[in-house]
Amino acid sequence: MSRRSGWQRALADLGGALIPLSTRDLLAELDDRIRKIPTRLNEFGYDPWGLHPATVRQGILPALLLYRYWFRVETHGIEGIPPGGVLLVANHAGQLPFDAAMVATAVLLEAEPPRIVRGMAEYWVPQLPFVSEIAARGGAVAGTPETCREMLDAGEAVMVFPEGVRGMNKLYQERYRLQRFGLGFLRLALEAQVPVVPIGIVGSEEQQPGLANLRGLAGALGMPAFPVTLTFPWLGPLGLLPLPVKYRIYFGEPMHFDGAPGDEDAVIQEKVDRVREAISALCARGLRERHGVFR
Repeated sequence: MSRRSGWQRALADLGGALIPLSTRDLLAELDDRIRKIPTRLNEFGYDPWGLHPATVRQGILPALLLYRYWFRVETHGIEGIPPGGVLLVANHAGQLPFDAAMVATAVLLEAEPPRIVRGMAEYWVPQLPFVSEIAARGGAVAGTPETCREMLDAGEAVMVFPEGVRGMNKLYQERYRLQRFGLGFLRLALEAQVPVVPIGIVGSEEQQPGLANLRGLAGALGMPAFPVTLTFPWLGPLGLLPLPVKYRIYFGEPMHFDGAPGDEDAVIQEKVDRVREAISALCARGLRERHGVFR
């Protein structure tokens, strides 16, 4: 038993030696940030919604590498995220949710204090074998109003994409045209009495340009969409890799709303439109400031 443990330690040491110094520095930074997160855990190391910081530590390296070296993410205004319960509301694009991963990584690495963003996964994610458990351990949960409200009441930072799959799977010619926003997130903000932080993401629209959406095939497979892009399905699994576009993420000023969560749709819609306009303005700013898709 001791010999086996010795071999395991030797292999671990060898693996650590083979990791590039820049990556080891990144992991050390991650460890420091995770220690600072004010997360309430039970005796088994989980929070009430299944978050497991040790799993975050083990599985986040790909997202960190994408953040620093592939998308080369640049953030603006992240210091404005208020403490306590808050709704982070962003535009959605790119066929696959790399935009959600980059916002979450930004808040973990660059916000003070660091926080683990609780993502509201699409309704179909919990139905996928293994994926639902991995998502929960990393902080994402099924996007039900009850779960979202519980987390906001507990002071969590919850991220939502009101466009849903309408935004994520739109075609390239519709890039940066915000789709219709649902009303639910604003009702939740009113009910939990938390601010809304609008977020404009620039870069995600070009990461996997959509050429077509085979809705009939998607329905047959039980998927919300089946996008055809420049690289997928032509390159197989490699076609899922996004292009190395430059990401710019703009965090707007917190927005506070008065009113009752049960107000008529027209009243809620007016508030939702204000959030949508704020996100559109942030995206427009990012498009003006960038020097190109890849830099």
